[in-house]
Amino acid sequence: MNPGYTAALIAVMTAVTFLTRALPFLLFDRGKEPPKVVLYLGRVLPPAVMAMLVVYCLRGMDLSSASGWIPQVIGVGAVVLLHKWKHNTLLSIFGGTLLYMALVQAVFV
Repeated sequence: MNPGYTAALIAVMTAVTFLTRALPFLLFDRGKEPPKVVLYLGRVLPPAVMAMLVVYCLRGMDLSSASGWIPQVIGVGAVVLLHKWKHNTLLSIFGGTLLYMALVQAVFV
């Protein structure tokens, strides 16, 4: 690949990333409260994104064999229980993922 093309590509990606990070600070005045629609989206989007990720992760679940669905259900249950217990998103995700991977690679081979 051409080094000039690669440098231009990196520069464009850097500018776009910086612009998306700085745009909210440029659009909204620091002294004023953000518009109601922004506050609403900030409240409803995180649970909606999590629900979409759960559907995406479970959409290919194979119900014809126990090894196709039991590890996934146990992993999701572990995520829910860990989150209810500790209220820590990273712990919940990593704990559920580690349990799922252990089940898939050691128990349901």
